[in-house]
Amino acid sequence: QVQLVESGGGLVQPGGSLRLSCAPSGFTLDYYAIGWFRQAPGKEREGVSCLTFSDGSTYYADSVKGRFTLSRDNSKNTVYLQMNSLKPEDTAVYYCATECKYYSGSDFRADYGSWGQGTQVTVSS
Repeated sequence: QVQLVESGGGLVQPGGSLRLSCAPSGFTLDYYAIGWFRQAPGKEREGVSCLTFSDGSTYYADSVKGRFTLSRDNSKNTVYLQMNSLKPEDTAVYYCATECKYYSGSDFRADYGSWGQGTQVTVSS
């Protein structure tokens, strides 16, 4: 069974940084497109970043571009989301998912992927 586990969330002040981790159980990430998504209270889930499988490109939502970086360490079988210059509006539950697909602009989805349970990120002073 494919499972993903996110970690690294927490409470951080505006302007601070966090690094989220996504580790799979039961499979190797090398062969999967991986995305990070988030959902804030009362809002729809949105894509944050997507590492596609087809060409290995990484896409970012306009709201996080220049502040967040997705990376993958194959030796550790882990995907990371480095989040810098955090803002209160970044507060959300963050999820990683496989089978991320990029459509256009800030539209990427993992409709047919496996999802983790999420990790809470709270940006507040």
